[in-house]
Amino acid sequence: MDGSGEDAPPPPAALRSPNHHGAEVPATKTDMGTESGQEGKPKVVVIMGATGAGKSKLAIDLAAHFPIEIVNADSMQVYRGLDVITNKVTVDEQKGVPHHLLGTVNPNVEFTAKEFRDSAHPIIDDIRHRDCLPVVVGGTNYYIQALVSPFLLDDTTEEVSSNMCYFIPAGDEQTDLMSELGGEIFSCDYDYLRAVDPVAADRIHPNNYRKINQYLNLYTQSGVVPSRVYQGKAAENWGRADNCKFDCCFICVDASVPVLDHYVEQRVDCMIDAGLLKEVSEIYKTEADYTRGLRQAIGVREFEEFLRVYHLEILNTNENNIGKDNMREILNSTDDDNPLKILLTEAIDKVKLNTRRLVRRQKRMHTRLQRLFGWNINYVDATEAISSRLEESWATQVVEPAVRIVGSFLQGDEGNLSTNDTSGSIERDLWTQYTCKACGDKVLRGGHEWEQHKQGRGHRKRIYKLRKKSLQLQEGGLPCMEPVIQKQNPAAD
Repeated sequence: MDGSGEDAPPPPAALRSPNHHGAEVPATKTDMGTESGQEGKPKVVVIMGATGAGKSKLAIDLAAHFPIEIVNADSMQVYRGLDVITNKVTVDEQKGVPHHLLGTVNPNVEFTAKEFRDSAHPIIDDIRHRDCLPVVVGGTNYYIQALVSPFLLDDTTEEVSSNMCYFIPAGDEQTDLMSELGGEIFSCDYDYLRAVDPVAADRIHPNNYRKINQYLNLYTQSGVVPSRVYQGKAAENWGRADNCKFDCCFICVDASVPVLDHYVEQRVDCMIDAGLLKEVSEIYKTEADYTRGLRQAIGVREFEEFLRVYHLEILNTNENNIGKDNMREILNSTDDDNPLKILLTEAIDKVKLNTRRLVRRQKRMHTRLQRLFGWNINYVDATEAISSRLEESWATQVVEPAVRIVGSFLQGDEGNLSTNDTSGSIERDLWTQYTCKACGDKVLRGGHEWEQHKQGRGHRKRIYKLRKKSLQLQEGGLPCMEPVIQKQNPAAD
């Protein structure tokens, strides 16, 4: 694009242009989906997956095969700062592939799904004008839903006029609520919403001003009470990707829960060594609001109590040494009654627990997107690649299948896309058997049962006793945090 705002003419079909690595890849305008696709929609690749599955790595690796640019869709990585906690890809790891909406938002503001969508749309248009393929990458599913489907309330509001006959059955006249309420004065917008639509008011918190305003605007613009919007055609279209402005290819980097659990726990330990505590201490504030902006990130709130006590000691000693060496010194202290050691250990365990819970929520959401909203998700199993940590395994089991999926998508060959059967992944998690060495080789079945066991009082007490006997956190981790996993045939029972 020359800056005039007009599309550049499409290159000849035989033209091959270098990607960001210098490799030659097909780059025709048709291939990049700027003029073709489902009902003429522009093509966009969306890479999803639970935290730790390797979404960003896969997207960057795809740049060796297609001319792509990446749009970040992680609700914490959009903010500036806390690069370690949010696990942003470094400049070196990006390998020259352009990244958008990565570390660009003020960390003290709330970047809503609507703001993400409104920011991402022009970026995607610009990427297409450069004859590149937009690849949206992230684990924040509501960001992705807002981008690619009629998911937000204002999406529905825009279509109310054209779909009014679907909202109001024939012969069902709308009551003129405005005149019915007459000159009644309301102390706040929420009271007004309750008078207009008590059903919608019951669904939201009285302090959720943004949602209250959305509901009232919907009623003002359309005359339709919000609780009736999600009926008829609007309910059928809501959240469905086939009603989106893009032709999307969804790829989910999948892996078994036990493997992801082990990986994210090790990643938390690496983050501590990389200076996680120093990042958190820099934004630490007593009585901070942990529901807005960057402070929502896992790895911030969990350290609040530790930092409160730590900063009190700083005031007494006039020393501020919260570097990684100092943190390891606290963790490796032989004084088990040291309050800082106890608080720091508990905080790290909370970060690991909350990250494991996030993995489960994300995996459940991927299933819901496919089952409830009809998203055609192509799953790539990275279990073995993550377990082995071998680049060769990652290339053959993750990158190559993804390249085939994207290639078929760009050519419009839906028949060559991978199957969307997730039963193998679900079965793998349901029938994985765990053995807890710390609890006398107690056998647990399934990720849920194992997670519940680890949270139990008896298990935690035994873990604490084992910690007292070992100062090997940095070498081998805790004795029972890595389960003994055995595959079992479901038919055996």
